[in-house]
Amino acid sequence: MQCQAEENEKESLEQESRPAVIRVKDLYKIYHVGENRVRALNGVSFSLHKGEFVAVVGTSGSGKSTLLNMMAGLEKPTKGEICIGRTHIEKLTEKQLVAFRRENVGFIFQSYNLLPTMNAVENVALPLAFRGVPKKERLKKALYYMKLVGVKDQAQHMPAQMSGGQQQRVGIARALVVDPKIIFADEPTGNLDSHTTMDVLRLMQRIVKERNQTLVMVTHDNNLASYADRRIRIVDGRIVGIETGGRSALEEETSDG
Repeated sequence: MQCQAEENEKESLEQESRPAVIRVKDLYKIYHVGENRVRALNGVSFSLHKGEFVAVVGTSGSGKSTLLNMMAGLEKPTKGEICIGRTHIEKLTEKQLVAFRRENVGFIFQSYNLLPTMNAVENVALPLAFRGVPKKERLKKALYYMKLVGVKDQAQHMPAQMSGGQQQRVGIARALVVDPKIIFADEPTGNLDSHTTMDVLRLMQRIVKERNQTLVMVTHDNNLASYADRRIRIVDGRIVGIETGGRSALEEETSDG
């Protein structure tokens, strides 16, 4: 037991030594439904660190999606602070938030959200177009990230011509192409079968490990969450537990082989 305690303490110290990418303090979100006040978030505080894969876990209605939207600057808190790097995003105007997300945030969606009229490489390159990057440069960068996630051979394919797993890998490449401070993944394997889910999990763990990327995944699936470095459990808008230490999908692949 003493060894385990020492290991937990060491893990905690290592986390604290890494720079905080996101700091959330006393976060509240209150909705008014008729005469009732619904507390979607009820005083949430934590920090996320660079190079960390974190799962926010909760059932439907727990507040996890509201929390994701707050951290991504898609919703304003009723009260509290959200710092990404040194920027208090709760103080930004809507116009400033759009610019901030474009420069600092990548998204991986459950439903992929690829534009059906664009091929895969055009979908990946799209966020760079919003930054004004020349076409030749953005396509070159898009192909680099498609190769990184294993779908360069799908570059000219339309979304309807790709499997769900291929579309999600294209979505991950699109999230990475802007070199974001943080990637938010909203139930990223919800539409995938179990085999493809593990492929995507391995890919996300590899990106976090090899690129020192910070990834926050929102999920209701405890098995999926077990692969994160840290799990923040949320019930009725409150954090009820934070667990550290996760399984390695990369090691499991090696042992299976």
